[in-house]
Amino acid sequence: MKLICGLGNPGKKYEQTKHNMGFQVIDQLGETYHIPVNKIKHRALEGNGIVAGEKLVLLKPQTFMNLSGESVKEAMQFYKLSMEDLIVIYDDISLPVGAVRIREKGSAGGHNGMKNIIAHLGSDQFVRIRVGVGAKPAGWDLADYVLSGFAANEQKEVQDGIGLAAKAVDLLVREGLPKAMNQVNTSVKAKKEPSVAPEGQTN
Repeated sequence: MKLICGLGNPGKKYEQTKHNMGFQVIDQLGETYHIPVNKIKHRALEGNGIVAGEKLVLLKPQTFMNLSGESVKEAMQFYKLSMEDLIVIYDDISLPVGAVRIREKGSAGGHNGMKNIIAHLGSDQFVRIRVGVGAKPAGWDLADYVLSGFAANEQKEVQDGIGLAAKAVDLLVREGLPKAMNQVNTSVKAKKEPSVAPEGQTN
């Protein structure tokens, strides 16, 4: 069984914001796999299905971003899952818009949703899929930036990123971590990352 958790904030006003990329990827997976993500469970919207013989739980925590760990821990305990069963999808300001990276483990990188998950689980040894939303422009407050929408000329990259992140999940489930990392991380090398990461995430 795999728990696939996308991070975001509940409510209509946050739907298209940069901070809700995780939710958008879960929505895409729900459509692709024909898994309705509409059950209220574990302080989240949840959907259950089977893909390539693997039981999947799609999760969208409804606790607001900073408390995402409460929902994830509850689901992990309920399904008796270990760290290798968890995949978390979230927005990343250190990647260009639409770029996607799979990481096997690691720190929160300043992302408060990830910080909360790591704190509640007591471990950072789980797979994560980072979806780029671009660096914060000079003069912007970081919270305002990640809670803002994308520009019209970024929409293609946004949709490409959502599609690639969903493909990353599919590869992880069907082919395993090494093949997924090789295909997805290599496919976006042409998108140059900033040489110096912007200041940490917030909210």
